[in-house]
Amino acid sequence: MPAAERLHYLDNLRALAMLAGVLFHAALAYSPLAHPLFPTADCQSSALVDVLVWFPHLFRMPLFFLIAGFFTALLVQRRGLGGMFRNRLFRVMLPFLLFWPLVHLCLSASTLHAVDTAEHPSPLLALIRQFQQQDGLPPMPPGTSHLWFLYYLMYFYVLVWAARVFGVERWAARMAQVRPALLLTLMPLAIALPLATVSAPHPAPESLLPQFWALGYFGAFFVLGYGLQGQIERMDAWRVHLRKLLAASIACYALWLSLVVTQVDGDILHGTIQLLQAGLAGAISVWMTLSCLLVGRALLNRRSRSLGYLSQTSYWVYLVHLPVLFAIQYRLMDAELHWTGKLAIAVVATFGLSLAGYEVLVRRFAPLARMLGSGRSLVPGVAARDTAPPEGSG
Repeated sequence: MPAAERLHYLDNLRALAMLAGVLFHAALAYSPLAHPLFPTADCQSSALVDVLVWFPHLFRMPLFFLIAGFFTALLVQRRGLGGMFRNRLFRVMLPFLLFWPLVHLCLSASTLHAVDTAEHPSPLLALIRQFQQQDGLPPMPPGTSHLWFLYYLMYFYVLVWAARVFGVERWAARMAQVRPALLLTLMPLAIALPLATVSAPHPAPESLLPQFWALGYFGAFFVLGYGLQGQIERMDAWRVHLRKLLAASIACYALWLSLVVTQVDGDILHGTIQLLQAGLAGAISVWMTLSCLLVGRALLNRRSRSLGYLSQTSYWVYLVHLPVLFAIQYRLMDAELHWTGKLAIAVVATFGLSLAGYEVLVRRFAPLARMLGSGRSLVPGVAARDTAPPEGSG
């Protein structure tokens, strides 16, 4: 089978990871764990949401960055370092610079409107309302919101340049050549160190100031993906571990979630629990990311009109979904509906409006289509491949 035909599953996994982020953000409104800090937190919540959403949270973005590293290495191989940077400036940095202020303005406007009008505000909205009624809102440094993944990709591209300049690029390939059992043991331990420095579940690194834990955690997967380029067939040796990885990941998640929802007193005990949480999260991140690659290689390694459409639209949908979702969920806060109905309405409406925007704007506006890679498949080996959208989600 030609190389171009063997990698459809990476394109499909990339799209599914991005779109899963829309579901994740929608569900957080009904998560007890996210309730104190999430802007659209509803007065209704369910422990079932926590059980379902935090598991993919631990490996969705690691999977994205692994695929991102793979396709970055592919671009370097085909176009050289300069060609890779020109491509990524157009398809990563430019979308970030264009969408970041728009997202910030839209989120700020809808949030302040909800602060003024919501009868059942979330705890965060209630806090903002309290500040407004007293001394006014304190100045807040701008963040990257859900576009943080583009921000960190740009850092990783600079690190690729540095690795080539200093001759350490080959270390990524050696990392991918480590025996499966050793990789499945050592990598979780390595990424547990940065995870131990932040709370669990780990937050999105939205600050414009780079977070070292995020560079270490997501960077490890980017490096592994970079090293896998050209030797992706080595994954076949991992297939014998798939069932064990899935079972072990589920068991670790059950323990991790029980630790996260349990309040622990005492500095020493709290520190021990935090290290254990980080170790479990690291194991789940690595094992489930590799499991997704193996399952995707088996089930998604094909051309499909439906998957192809998801691949074409996923970048745009992810870029625009959060302002749309928040505007909808702010309106649903006061609706007399069960939380499952609110969630269904929010998800369907967000996808519907985002896809409508894609059809009206992206398909009909050639510069935007070129920037977002509309109409092209993210399958390496095809000449049109270089016009594809950037890898991954956030």
